[in-house]
Amino acid sequence: MNEQDIEKELQSKGLNAPRITPDHIQRVQKCGQYYRFPGTTVIVCCITLENGYTVTGESACASPENFDEEIGRKIAQQNAVNKIWGLEGYLLRQKLHEQTPPAVGTTESCGAMPISDLQPHQQRVVDERNELEDRLYRLSSFIAGTVFPRLPEQDRQLLEAQQHTMSAYVEVLTQRIELFTQTLN
Repeated sequence: MNEQDIEKELQSKGLNAPRITPDHIQRVQKCGQYYRFPGTTVIVCCITLENGYTVTGESACASPENFDEEIGRKIAQQNAVNKIWGLEGYLLRQKLHEQTPPAVGTTESCGAMPISDLQPHQQRVVDERNELEDRLYRLSSFIAGTVFPRLPEQDRQLLEAQQHTMSAYVEVLTQRIELFTQTLN
């Protein structure tokens, strides 16, 4: 199932909340370039986005006998485009977050649960989530910045893995906070 198929299914189910679409991903791409390292099967695709930021994707063939440059370019391009989805998704989520002010007398990260109703151990979870969200925001900003693409590949991969893991941990803490809300109601 490709992005277009997923988009059609979302539309058929009436799921029309703000989201990133395949058309949007196409629109933000300004141009792309490929480079094959001489004597290797390694191909890098560098896509420049409309704001000037660049995203790279790579491909490499384990068995040189199977190498096909056209296929390698397609794989490198798809790997770059997959990164664009993540960046654009983050930007959309940030815009939505900024448009939704926290309710008065509540903690920003746990919806409508009054601060006064939290037990000390629950407040620690909320505080941990807030701190983690702040760190995740700073990491995501760094990854979206100009220094990140110049880091060695292994560093970039580890930072992206860290970002993914931190996002998953934020989600776990969010679910725990939602459980607090359910028990208070």
